[in-house]
Amino acid sequence: MMRKIACSLVLLLGAFSAAAETRVPQSQSEISLGFAPVVKQASPAVVNIYAKIVRQGRANPFFSDPFFQDFFGGGFGAPQPRVQNSLGSGVILTHDGYVVSNYHVVGTATEIRVVTTDRREFSAEVVLGDQESDIAILRLNAAEGLPSLNMRDSDHVEVGELALAIGNPFGVGQTVSSGIISGLARTGTATGNARGYFIQTDAPINPGNSGGALIDVNGDLIGINTSILSRSGGSNGIGFAIPANLVAEFLRQAQAGNDSFVTPWAGMAGQHMSADIAESLGLALPLGVVVSDLHDLSPLAEAGLKVGDIITHVDGDEVNSPAEMKFRMSIAGVGGTSRLTLLRGEEQPEIDVALIEAPETPPAEETTLDEDTVMPGLTVARVNPALIARMGLLLSQTGVVVVDPGPYGGRSGLRVGDVLKAINGEEMERSGDVVSVLTEPGRRLQMDVLRGGQIVSLRFRL
Repeated sequence: MMRKIACSLVLLLGAFSAAAETRVPQSQSEISLGFAPVVKQASPAVVNIYAKIVRQGRANPFFSDPFFQDFFGGGFGAPQPRVQNSLGSGVILTHDGYVVSNYHVVGTATEIRVVTTDRREFSAEVVLGDQESDIAILRLNAAEGLPSLNMRDSDHVEVGELALAIGNPFGVGQTVSSGIISGLARTGTATGNARGYFIQTDAPINPGNSGGALIDVNGDLIGINTSILSRSGGSNGIGFAIPANLVAEFLRQAQAGNDSFVTPWAGMAGQHMSADIAESLGLALPLGVVVSDLHDLSPLAEAGLKVGDIITHVDGDEVNSPAEMKFRMSIAGVGGTSRLTLLRGEEQPEIDVALIEAPETPPAEETTLDEDTVMPGLTVARVNPALIARMGLLLSQTGVVVVDPGPYGGRSGLRVGDVLKAINGEEMERSGDVVSVLTEPGRRLQMDVLRGGQIVSLRFRL
């Protein structure tokens, strides 16, 4: 009997100990201790980042005109390089020196210096960066045995949890601020980008905190602080962090040797389910994403999806916007499959979809025009799914797109992303068509360009 009682006490104490890890402080001594043990454990893995960016100064407006270049010589009005220093934070993810920060802190830097809490300094380089996601993975040179943070599954983060933000605000040194998780799945709110799927917190985040850690009460990384919503530039209690699950996929691709972030291509245009659309479809609640268009090469179309289908879940997680779908597929990564749950009338079928890169079919045939044409430096390419994904074109788009207008094309009014429908009345289907027409265009030139869903005609005399 005594043995049974002793075993029961051991089990009860073990259960109490496990529960005590996340319970509310019960005594004055526990309240006085606060977050000190968690901060002591996590702060060594948060680093200060100093980046140097060399930018070209503003050029004299006459310098881009070949006439003034020839008349005054190549040095007339030449822009002078300008050095800009950037300050931010980062988080060590591995013992051998992989660090995550924000792209806007280090993405275009020419020199990066990383300083740890024990005052060690390392030079670093960006091995993988993505401006749209605002994530950059750095590799510290000659680093080993560094402290690192464990990444928590950010899908299990809940509103109301306590959170700590660690970073280097205003360059004053490493600082810790506390708050709670205020919201989840904030799609595009912070930066307006399509891959945004942010964790919102009221833990104060200020300039210099960018790239720092948002951790839970166990010291695990749940997000990377990226931006704030503010009219004054200071923290108003609305901060955003990139979820750890997306950071984990960036780290995986960086360790695999990728020099650019590869995200699965759905080949789909989707529409957020509004209350009006839900009512028209006879749904009790507005949920899911309505498939409004599918590319012929879309893996979703190949798996059997149709326009009008409603996608409610990706890999078991609810989705209510195209941005949420993109996030779910991004963290799943290229090469595997995702299971989509659909709503078709009274049925809820599940379909496995291959996660592929946007195909280069047909070949892009990217071409830069030379001096034999009237627009040397203009770079064009044949539209394919890879370009559609990269440049945000319509799924149904075909023809030739402007990749870089070059100096002459820019002055003529061309912009990146313009689709050349016709030049002097001739339809443009391939890059070679543009080269051919602009080699001997005659004395007048008319370019019909599709821009923002509208046809714009550019006319000028040569």
